Amino acid sequence: MSETKKWLLGIICLVASIYAYKHLNVVLDAQPPKVPLQQWWGDDVEPTDWAAYLKNSSKVRGNKLMFPDETIDDLRKQLNRTLHLTQSLSPDFSYGFNTQELQRIIEYWRDDYLPRWRGREVFMWQFNHFTTEIQGLRMHFLHLMVYEENKIGKHNYPVLLLHGWPSSIREFYPLIHKLHQTHQDEKNPYIFNVVVPSIPGFAWSEGTSRVGLGPVQVAVIMRNLMLRLGYQKFFIHGGDFGSLIGSHMATLFPENVLGYHSSFCTVFTSRSLMKGVLNALKPNFLNRHGFDAQFLPRWKVIEHLLEATGYYHLQATKPDTIGTVLNDNPVGLAAYILDIWSTLTNQNNRNKSNGGLEKRFQLDTLLDNVMIYYLTNSITTSTRLFAETHSEAQRELHMDNVPTDVPTGCARFKNDLVHFHDNQLKDKYRNLIHSTYYKDGGHFIALEMPKLLHLDFIQFVTKVEKFSKLV
Repeated sequence: MSETKKWLLGIICLVASIYAYKHLNVVLDAQPPKVPLQQWWGDDVEPTDWAAYLKNSSKVRGNKLMFPDETIDDLRKQLNRTLHLTQSLSPDFSYGFNTQELQRIIEYWRDDYLPRWRGREVFMWQFNHFTTEIQGLRMHFLHLMVYEENKIGKHNYPVLLLHGWPSSIREFYPLIHKLHQTHQDEKNPYIFNVVVPSIPGFAWSEGTSRVGLGPVQVAVIMRNLMLRLGYQKFFIHGGDFGSLIGSHMATLFPENVLGYHSSFCTVFTSRSLMKGVLNALKPNFLNRHGFDAQFLPRWKVIEHLLEATGYYHLQATKPDTIGTVLNDNPVGLAAYILDIWSTLTNQNNRNKSNGGLEKRFQLDTLLDNVMIYYLTNSITTSTRLFAETHSEAQRELHMDNVPTDVPTGCARFKNDLVHFHDNQLKDKYRNLIHSTYYKDGGHFIALEMPKLLHLDFIQFVTKVEKFSKLV
């Protein structure tokens, strides 16, 4: 490490320590905040009689939201325009999405993928899609229930799968099959009723025109959705924003959550920050266990974090600006979304001419996800969740400082953005009963390595059964 980097790392550690010291008054034993359970987010006037509203709006409708030919024809015309792309300065992704690779993907999208769109549409509707209205918003979700004959000899539980950004329900398709169709595997004792919602403002779930719909409020909506479907107790798995929302659900509604499992466990508290600094400077100082050496925070990890999260700062401060840039701009939208998929899957992808996208993902699958954002016109409403996450109102809830006693499982994958040690996570997740580390995999693990994620989740459920004496 150069002297400049050593000095910069030292400054970061010093600033972090000072910040943590000044904020020690915010303790980990904070009480859960009182959050409204029926806050109104719709464009219509808030109902005065909530009982009547709930009775009239509780219907769950099956849906196949097809897109008209003229919408697809318009997209084809936009993709058929002559692209005036500036030639990349390097043959890889070190300056962002390589324009030569982008040209190839756009041509594939227009000439190969789009003529097969109706087939892709049928593929995406292979599961049962539903909508219902919750707190004034139309909520979209997949719901797969297990037939009684398939429950024989199996342990059956509901599980809520929560996606993040720039992902969608599409990321979970391989995992859904493994969770719902395990009756075909005689060695697997589990089978799940699976619920996969689109987060409010994402895809077919309606966004709000009111300020304040942050992860805590989304957690309330998701809990209300599960109760509406008749699930009083259920498991949760989440990644990215889904991990944050799932964590809030476990913290606020422990009576409903059997277990919380995440592929992106984080705890941003003063104490966690101090422990992170000490873990980095002296790995054995706080009796850190189970962490492979290659997961240790080093300069390259910090450097990658700074390089890879520029989009996060932009969306947390000016979501409507970037939304305007990308809205009705399929080429820009594809470049923006796919660049993040490349970067967050593996930091070394920036050194490859194709961004490493097709090493772990099929191009059709990636374009399915882009199409969901484009056709539902949800890029602006989805990015607003970043700003709401970092709003003053959200910060004042101090959710990371509220301990969670729900059984928790954390799976870490080597190429993800950031990793937290058990000695940091246990300050919040007091029943961290499952902690694993894998030497492969990135941020979108449900699509990248669904078999591994499924195995990890099953191991977690087995531990929860023993811990909570469910069987």
